Amino acid sequence: MSNIIKDEEIQEQLVKAAKQLFELHGFRRVTIDDIAKAIGKARSSLYYYYKTKEEILDAVIAAEIRELVKLIAIAISEAKTSEEKIKAFFLTDLRTILEKRGFFNALDEGMNAGELSGFQKTRFAVYQQVRLQESTLLRQIITEGIGRGELMELGQKEKEDFIFVILSSLHGMKREMVIKNEFGNMESSVNFLVHSLIHGLKK
Repeated sequence: MSNIIKDEEIQEQLVKAAKQLFELHGFRRVTIDDIAKAIGKARSSLYYYYKTKEEILDAVIAAEIRELVKLIAIAISEAKTSEEKIKAFFLTDLRTILEKRGFFNALDEGMNAGELSGFQKTRFAVYQQVRLQESTLLRQIITEGIGRGELMELGQKEKEDFIFVILSSLHGMKREMVIKNEFGNMESSVNFLVHSLIHGLKK
């Protein structure tokens, strides 16, 4: 086994263990020693991969974003029409966030006011990263839909406006569902919303 592959495996183990510990105890209460112990490594060996606990958190969040985008991309590829692809986009995003909300909610447990302020910046950075990836996927769906003749021709600004509306709707639904803790009508709500959003774009 090459050193590169071995390093990648150790990093994967480290990130996975850190995620589990952060979700169980909150970011503040977990130490570098805890993470090292969880993967059977010395504390000093972890510094070869990450210099601080904050860098480990960044790696954990980056892995979560990659997984979300991968799941959405798979769901989109399995759908046929533009409408079905956007529905798959919505439902996969919502279901994945629902599954992961315990992890994200646990991260700020035990933080003081100063730490919470800093963590809000991290949350916003994550939001921006996710939105960028989501925009790329939606842009592909719309472009391919136009190419297949399913959707009317749109200029660049119209495409970006439509993506903005879709993502704003998605994040609004996500926020309301989390606040009210109501996910039972997720699929019917998505079906109605997506049909309403793209109905005017069909030829």
